[in-house]
Amino acid sequence: MFKNILVNALVNLGDVVLTTSALALIKKNFPETKITMLVKPVVKDAVIDNPVVDDVIIFDYKAKENSFKKMRELVSEIRRRKFDLAISFDRKLRPALITFFARIPRRVVPSKVFDDNKSRVTLLYTDVVEISHDLNKTLQAETYQEIVRKFFNIEGHETPKFPEKNSLAADKLLARLLDAKYKIALCVKGTFPLKTWSKEYFAEVVRELKKNYDAAAFFIVGAPNDRNYADEVIKEIGGGVENFCGETSLTDLAELFRRADLFITVDTGATHIAATTGVKMVTMYGCTSPDRWHPINKNAIALTSREPCCPCTFKAEQCPTYPKPACLQNVTPAQVLEAAIKFLGDST
Repeated sequence: MFKNILVNALVNLGDVVLTTSALALIKKNFPETKITMLVKPVVKDAVIDNPVVDDVIIFDYKAKENSFKKMRELVSEIRRRKFDLAISFDRKLRPALITFFARIPRRVVPSKVFDDNKSRVTLLYTDVVEISHDLNKTLQAETYQEIVRKFFNIEGHETPKFPEKNSLAADKLLARLLDAKYKIALCVKGTFPLKTWSKEYFAEVVRELKKNYDAAAFFIVGAPNDRNYADEVIKEIGGGVENFCGETSLTDLAELFRRADLFITVDTGATHIAATTGVKMVTMYGCTSPDRWHPINKNAIALTSREPCCPCTFKAEQCPTYPKPACLQNVTPAQVLEAAIKFLGDST
């Protein structure tokens, strides 16, 4: 059996979190196996000290820099570590070349993972795991686990894992909130426009919740480049909401979710971090499908209008209903309020 596995996931935050469900499945069946993850710097906090990850290699490269030199150095480092198996969760060319030239004897890749397109990258691997299910109708975490189940010939289902650490930063941020019975977190901006619910809708939801729950404090989370947009949403609300964008590490963010009473969010990486904490959450889906990206959390409600054109891969300006995409406009504040009230209970 394999004792030293390299897992490459040079993908975005949400996907990295979801891949840990597959690693948990490996660990459950082969607890003595050492798992090392190859990831981008921006997601390192999601895997360092993760209970199903033993070691982490950070691959920091930029296309305009001397990435060939960095690749050569990384190949040497990986060869030195003597991995006996490499598993790819992304089918990207760069990690395929790295593991190929590092001479890892077994290299596993799925036949498909993000779309149904064929890829010549699979020629660089020794084993191609056939994925036969409909990607858009299957939770992405299950796709990652199916790669593992088929290759190792094992069964079972696991949930994503995330590091749990004490956070002084979370303490300081929450101290900025008014003393309140309920702490309600918001994530107001997606990674692209067709994931971003309107400012007006968010404002309506928060104003109504403030009316119904006098003892509620609100805060917005997000990346540093979300901060200005969050300020615009707060202005639309009429103030009274703290902006924490750019002030947390990923583990700080997870700690904020553990202490929140409710999280209202668009579909983004923070959604999947939150899901690992069990926080009560309401997620609004636009161009993406909850059938594939639903938070793996029994306390989650996913809202979608299921437009006939969704899921889609349009750029915002290509959307037939742009600048007010129907998939987002038809998920209404009333629906979000109904879901939030279901979690919070009677008003105070």
